[in-house]
Amino acid sequence: MVSSDSFAEFLCEQLAPLGRIAMGRMFGKTGVFCDGFMLAMVRDDTLYFRVDDDSRAAFKEAESFPPLNYEKKGGTIDLSFWRAPERLFDKPDELVTWARLALEAARRVAVKRERTAPGRNRRPGKPGKQRTRRAKS
Repeated sequence: MVSSDSFAEFLCEQLAPLGRIAMGRMFGKTGVFCDGFMLAMVRDDTLYFRVDDDSRAAFKEAESFPPLNYEKKGGTIDLSFWRAPERLFDKPDELVTWARLALEAARRVAVKRERTAPGRNRRPGKPGKQRTRRAKS
């Protein structure tokens, strides 16, 4: 299930210090983008931050929660998105700190993908169709 409208609005408000936040539905989940980079995904109103080899240590606390993955051909595909601890939703500054680390990982992943697939038409940081949500004033 994708993100509910209320959870999406909440995330947009909380993550606004990072830049332009946009939400886009994809494969039964909601991608959370900042300035075109996917820093997180939401499934069933649960937030999962992007991790990579450089940020795994910083997200050590999130290791205790199940990561975002799916089954395919008898195996498990790890999407490299780790669940955000619930306590972060009561600590907006810390939520933004974690989101900033996830955004840095998303940028590194985009650069790495561009290097390994030079024939791709899409540029890093240019996701598909999205809808931008703005916080209500």
